[in-house]
Amino acid sequence: MAAVGLLIIRVFIGISMIAHGYPKLTSTERWEWLGSQMIHIGINFGYEIFGFLAGFVETIGGLFFLAGLFFRPSCIALVFTMFIAMMYHVNQGDPYSATSHSLELLAVFLGFAFIGPGKYAIKK
Repeated sequence: MAAVGLLIIRVFIGISMIAHGYPKLTSTERWEWLGSQMIHIGINFGYEIFGFLAGFVETIGGLFFLAGLFFRPSCIALVFTMFIAMMYHVNQGDPYSATSHSLELLAVFLGFAFIGPGKYAIKK
């Protein structure tokens, strides 16, 4: 039963990440702004590349998370992406209600990086 539970979580969170990431991946005019959030960890160059990578990780990483393919690397990339999103909200002075979504997803992806995708996954 635990394997079914892990699959359910992976499917729902994976679909959510794809839905959040796809518009970022396909909207080239947003890449510079997205990438500029790297300033929160002291990186102030290559904004368009980092913006593309954010959309890519959310979309393709979300797909891999859902499928259980390249699972741990995808989880680590998603942890980093959620960390940057969380830092954006923290540095904006946003309330916890705005920061919590990225923090919660960070915890989910970090936890899954340790436990793995479960029995029902394409494993590589």
